[in-house]
Amino acid sequence: MSDIKVLVLVGSLRAGSINRQLAELAVESAPEGVTLELFDRLGELPFYNEDIDNDQVVEPVVALREAAAAADAALVVTPEYNGSIPGVLKNAIDWLSRPYGNSALQGKPTAVIGAALGQYGGVWAHDETRKSFGIAGPRVVEDLKLSVQTTAFDGKHPRENAEVAANLQDIVGKLAAEVG
Repeated sequence: MSDIKVLVLVGSLRAGSINRQLAELAVESAPEGVTLELFDRLGELPFYNEDIDNDQVVEPVVALREAAAAADAALVVTPEYNGSIPGVLKNAIDWLSRPYGNSALQGKPTAVIGAALGQYGGVWAHDETRKSFGIAGPRVVEDLKLSVQTTAFDGKHPRENAEVAANLQDIVGKLAAEVG
């Protein structure tokens, strides 16, 4: 059996974000037979506009859709901005939802996790992201959840938190098991 490919999207553009660090940890600790590929170009996507979603769509959108089409599953790692989804991630969801009914992630298992400063660790954003992706075409795996308060890391990389690292590795393994 060939490797299972998981597309990783991060809802924060900040280079040092905890969510980017969680994504990097997921990539580093993927189980054997699972390859996680971080798509790190969400900031290059123009705002979704059906008028420019045509045969000449810009290259970053083509690259995102190709990465999604090549993936067997998706892992979305996102903070919470003002109680909801970061704009850059919502924009990516909109681009990935097209063409309607035939998106690049259509039917593919998708998990949403992340960290945020608030007392619930980003639960609102994670729930909204699951809802949007569920409408956009992927098969959201509702049982795979990880919402961590950023204060749990005490300024350290998530890999230094054994419980979070173990939970993340478990989620990636379970997401891979959903492929097929």
